[in-house]
Amino acid sequence: MKTILVLASLAVTVSADAQKLNKPNIDLPSEWSQPVPAPPSTDPEIVRTWWRMFDDVTLTALVSGALESNLDLKEAAARVNEARAARGIAKSALQPSLATSEGYTRVRGGIAQGLGGANASPLGRSNQEMSRSGISSTPAQSRSTLIAPFETDVFQVGFDSFWELDFAGGLRNSVKAADAEVSGSEEAKNDVRVVVAAEVGRNYITLRGAQRRLAIVRENIALQEESVRLTEARKNAGLAPELDLIRASAQLSQTKAEAPPLEVEVDRSIYALAVLLGLPPARLDGGLRLNKPLPALPASYPAGVPADLLLRRPDLRRATAEITAAAARVGVARADLYPKVSLSGLIGRQATSLGGFALGMGNFFSVGPVLRLPLFTGGRIRSNIAVEEAKLEQATLRYENAVLNALADVENALSNLRRDTERVEQLHAAEVRNRDAVGLTLELYSKGLGDYLAVLDAQRELLANQQELAQSETTRLVDLIGLYKAMGGGW
Repeated sequence: MKTILVLASLAVTVSADAQKLNKPNIDLPSEWSQPVPAPPSTDPEIVRTWWRMFDDVTLTALVSGALESNLDLKEAAARVNEARAARGIAKSALQPSLATSEGYTRVRGGIAQGLGGANASPLGRSNQEMSRSGISSTPAQSRSTLIAPFETDVFQVGFDSFWELDFAGGLRNSVKAADAEVSGSEEAKNDVRVVVAAEVGRNYITLRGAQRRLAIVRENIALQEESVRLTEARKNAGLAPELDLIRASAQLSQTKAEAPPLEVEVDRSIYALAVLLGLPPARLDGGLRLNKPLPALPASYPAGVPADLLLRRPDLRRATAEITAAAARVGVARADLYPKVSLSGLIGRQATSLGGFALGMGNFFSVGPVLRLPLFTGGRIRSNIAVEEAKLEQATLRYENAVLNALADVENALSNLRRDTERVEQLHAAEVRNRDAVGLTLELYSKGLGDYLAVLDAQRELLANQQELAQSETTRLVDLIGLYKAMGGGW
């Protein structure tokens, strides 16, 4: 026993020194290189429930519904439950285990079974014990021989227990790894929430943007139909050549051809939203087909410093949990180098008949410590430690890479948002000039002072300008959602 305690004490000391978690040290910038759109805000609610900042009832309802019924999110929740159950399995190893065992055996004895000879008796009992148990103690010549072996029933009932004393810390490190895996699965669920909310917002903005572009096309179709009627009237009056009518009709057909792709984009966005909400497409088809304007830009934007991402983004928090779990598994592997001490016990009763249990002659028990010390394993333990250390290094590198990608996500979102805002401003100014150009060319043409080709060119430029403006405004809103997502918003 003294030897066991000395070895166990050595195992505890060595394993405690060996297991140290070195957290990665990443040099983060103090501020973003891209300017944050003004006015910035440090209110955490802006990031946590960013969809409310758009002041759009439909968008808020869609995101709320997706966070409740999205199937990917439900799958992530099931993985959390799985990790918690696995943690329970790991914790159970720290406690003693107790089990019952009941059995029945038909014994056919003989010399090979140790039941032959003058003083032999079933199960190795004395003649006196057999007589008190109701077992015949007749001489061996009348009982068990090679020719006429003795047969009897053996009934057994008992309890056995086992408890490993975790001196080396292997079991405790298994629990630490399981705890970290639970945290990682919870952060993975939060990451799914971020993605789901962002995808709902992106598809909703895309839907409203496609509807706006489709409305622009239909508005231009109406204007060009009026232009065709005007040109036809001028042709019938001999004031315009037939070529002008052909050009006007061709322009009208070309504009009508732009509507079907936009209708397809509307359908695709609605179906994508249905999947995100865990619904069949037909269940979500009604209200979303009604044209509504693009949501307005929020009054304020999220702000913060790069270090905030380490605490805010769930994917980085999950990567941190993976490092903790990998470090704990290294401790589990190192524990195999040291002695394992356990206590085992057994207690029960045997009898040759059910009634014999009441006689109390068949009691048995065993209890004592067990020491298991690895002497030669062919390098298996050291190789397993190297495997777990390599996995720890991989987890650390994944974390560092995830941090760099997170920083790049925010910088890209800020850059896209700033440049698309500048583009929208320029396209707004161009739209005003193109509208003036269309009105002026139509007025000149109606008075016979201009060529119809100039009218067509002005109309084409206005339509293209309006489409680009609608697309840029849509993209700017999508960029803003990307910024919220990059900041870790949505959970």
